[in-house]
Amino acid sequence: MMRSILRAMLRGEEYDVVGEARNGQAAIDVVDRMKPDIVCMDVMMPEKSGIEALCEIKVANPDTEVVMVTSNSDPETVQESIMNGASGFIIKPFNAARVLDALEKVSNRIRQAKP
Repeated sequence: MMRSILRAMLRGEEYDVVGEARNGQAAIDVVDRMKPDIVCMDVMMPEKSGIEALCEIKVANPDTEVVMVTSNSDPETVQESIMNGASGFIIKPFNAARVLDALEKVSNRIRQAKP
């Protein structure tokens, strides 16, 4: 459900949805194959949590920016995500403005980092 909502929000914006995954392991596989600039990753995912997937993604693809999506903004989740390389957060329930703002901040960092 979250994937379809995010996809609909991004349709017509400057972002291309190049892959989707229904669990943490599938997310790792999609990122390894597609090499996206930005990933939106749910913290709570089956098979492998979003944080576990984040760790593996950042090891194999350190330039990929990962924005965590969560309904749980407790300090432990936020701190663990940041320590493992998360670039930002989108807190559920979210709206298009909040999603686009988070992605724009990450996009700006990517643009500034490129020569």
